[in-house]
Amino acid sequence: MFATEDIQQEKKSLLGMSEEELRQTVKELGMPAFTGGQIAKWMYGNPEKSIMSIDEMTNISKKNREILAEHYEIGAMAPIDSQLSKDGTKKYLFPTQNGKRIETVFIPDGDRATLCVSCQVGCKMNCLFCQTGKQGFEGQLTVTDIINQIYSLPERARLTNIVFMGQGEPMDNLDNVLKATKVLTEAWGMAWSPRRITVSSVGVKDKLKRFIEESECHVAISLHSPIHEQRAQLMPAEKGMPIEDVVALLKNYDFSHQRRLSFEYIVFDGLNDTTTHAKEIVRLLKGLDCRVNLIRFHSIPDVPLKTSDEKKLETLRDYLTHHGIFTTIRASRGQDIFAACGLLSTKRQND
Repeated sequence: MFATEDIQQEKKSLLGMSEEELRQTVKELGMPAFTGGQIAKWMYGNPEKSIMSIDEMTNISKKNREILAEHYEIGAMAPIDSQLSKDGTKKYLFPTQNGKRIETVFIPDGDRATLCVSCQVGCKMNCLFCQTGKQGFEGQLTVTDIINQIYSLPERARLTNIVFMGQGEPMDNLDNVLKATKVLTEAWGMAWSPRRITVSSVGVKDKLKRFIEESECHVAISLHSPIHEQRAQLMPAEKGMPIEDVVALLKNYDFSHQRRLSFEYIVFDGLNDTTTHAKEIVRLLKGLDCRVNLIRFHSIPDVPLKTSDEKKLETLRDYLTHHGIFTTIRASRGQDIFAACGLLSTKRQND
């Protein structure tokens, strides 16, 4: 047997806790509840500076900081690798609390700066065109892991938008994604408008319903083909969660005001860029207040898909727009680095 003093208790992370959880935590340590509010303000209230240690919370007494530090740490972890594109896009590799690695992409664009965050290590969905799916599923990110991608980002103060479009399926880690969006949007947290945050999904129907009803963030659905058999080949999740059912669910909600609904559509040459596909998209989305984002494909190893040329992209965009669906062609960013999701973390796994 080990002596009690030889067993070191692993410290828990404060980052990612709600104000109520922080209040309860400090009360259990014998401190006044308002100390929890002070901690929340130190961690979330200043986008210009992310504190990295409990000792930096100088309006908490030294004694209480010492007690807190015996059991807890901030839990922030700096990125361990990065790739910088000539267009300013920067892909970061962050460690997770359990020693895995995840990707986060910073995308500056004039006075806007978007951060693409991950919610899982690997992914269960195994979409044909996604490198992350080739890794398999290795675990859920904690709320700390999710928030750390924003908190420990060197460019945090520049951020204007956040998209949950990195590694993993957000609806497959719904509880932690919802908790993270609360940290981002609540007054005690980072106080972002939910209209600055977009959460993407392949369309996990029951969980998507819960997300729509419990969050005010924008919703993006990964479409990629409006035809059941073809979408099932590209995205195995279609077999259990048909896009027709997902769209039927979405039609129960009002997206005609500030909250935005969009459909992501990677355009593959000769596969999903035909007039037939355009007509099917119009049929599928009829009656929905939404937009379609056409996306060029970033090639990944051992997948024989190619992106459509500019003329086909423009033809598809113009057809959809002419038939009442607001459609844009998303600018490609970071093509000279490991741009496709999952490539950098895969490289580091194989090093």
